[in-house]
Amino acid sequence: MSATEYLQRNREKHLNELIEWLRIPSVSAKSEHKADTAAAADWLAERMREAGLTVEIIPTAGHPVVLGEWRGAPAGAPTLLIYGHYDVQPPEPLDEWTSAPFEPEVRDGNLYARGSVDDKGQVYLHVKAVQALLAEGGSLPANVVFCIEGEEEIGSPNLATFLRDNAERLACDTVVISDTTMFAPGLPCITTGLRGMAYMEVRVQGPATDLHSGAYGGAVVNPANALARIIAQLHDDQGRVAIPGFYDRVRELTPEQRQAIAGLPFEEETLRKEVGAPKLSGEAGFGSIERIWARPTLDVNGLLSGYTGEGAKTVLPARAMAKISMRLVPDQDFHEVEKLFTAHVQSLAPEGVTVEVLALHGGQPWHAEGSGPVFDAAARALEAAWGRKPVFIREGGSIPIVQAFQETLNAQALLIGFGLPGENAHAPNEWMSVENFQKGAEAIAGMYEELR
Repeated sequence: MSATEYLQRNREKHLNELIEWLRIPSVSAKSEHKADTAAAADWLAERMREAGLTVEIIPTAGHPVVLGEWRGAPAGAPTLLIYGHYDVQPPEPLDEWTSAPFEPEVRDGNLYARGSVDDKGQVYLHVKAVQALLAEGGSLPANVVFCIEGEEEIGSPNLATFLRDNAERLACDTVVISDTTMFAPGLPCITTGLRGMAYMEVRVQGPATDLHSGAYGGAVVNPANALARIIAQLHDDQGRVAIPGFYDRVRELTPEQRQAIAGLPFEEETLRKEVGAPKLSGEAGFGSIERIWARPTLDVNGLLSGYTGEGAKTVLPARAMAKISMRLVPDQDFHEVEKLFTAHVQSLAPEGVTVEVLALHGGQPWHAEGSGPVFDAAARALEAAWGRKPVFIREGGSIPIVQAFQETLNAQALLIGFGLPGENAHAPNEWMSVENFQKGAEAIAGMYEELR
């Protein structure tokens, strides 16, 4: 029996195993879920052992890393490192879920649960692919190392140190990551670019305490008003970020790259309907896909000030806060952007308030050429699984650790995602296509077989 036949015969079993894992609320951002996050690591470690891997759970200053290894390949064979994460985003707002976030449910061919596509489903299909190959053939054509962390959703604060401390053990030729999406249903993809991130917090302080807006309004600067004015000056009328020097390092798209993007099966109206927005907008002169994949952005992620409860309270707030993220593209540097942002926000601060700017976390943008034996093997395997050649795409999201893997281990990164547009990662009703989970495992198994 082939690995593909093994996977097809065990489809229901593997899906039920994934559902069991998804029931564990491994929310890394919340301290009350520390034990759950550890339980998710233990669960994965046990399934890896069953698959035929040697497994160790390695502590970090935060949540542990699950390290699984198979090193029985012939001399001179490549080593692949499979990276992913077992932690998940907080599920709130809970009232917007059709089914409970940690009670997985299959509806219309999709598996709904927090973590289904980001990233437990995509991690687990790699485990099942390796298990299928070892069960049916007893060996792999490459050495394999699984490095599955529990802190990706909080910025991977301890993984860079883990990589440096274990660089010799983690040495590899290619880092394979499945934490991205396909461009469209039935269209397999290899991702060759990710945007970076600079995530900031702006705090505006006015009076020592909240004040009566009738007794003091007009004589005391309102921090909420001041923050609103600052935010309003962060973009110009063309949708460009108005921070001096922000675009100095941006690598522009070539005419050939723009032509390739224009040839993808995409309609602006489809995106508008998908997100439920009255209209799409952004930086002038670019289409939506170009804006998402290859242009830097600045967005307010959260605002807090004054009274926000039911009814009215005439308060002049003492402070206001905004969380602001900037998505970055090659060749921007997030450390430099943090400094540019801080200086510009401070220059916009009106008299009567003090402004503090904090850098919360960040990561560098990443881009790859998408060539080499493992890339070629992946492309052939994806074509075999889906019946059409994969396309090379970028994504607007960030996986900050990709650059760290490349720099620390001196290895290329290969991103093969099996999510789909509209899958609601980080939002209520997250889902993963059951077909993609199953075909994804077959494609990964096929990638190894193509390396023989």
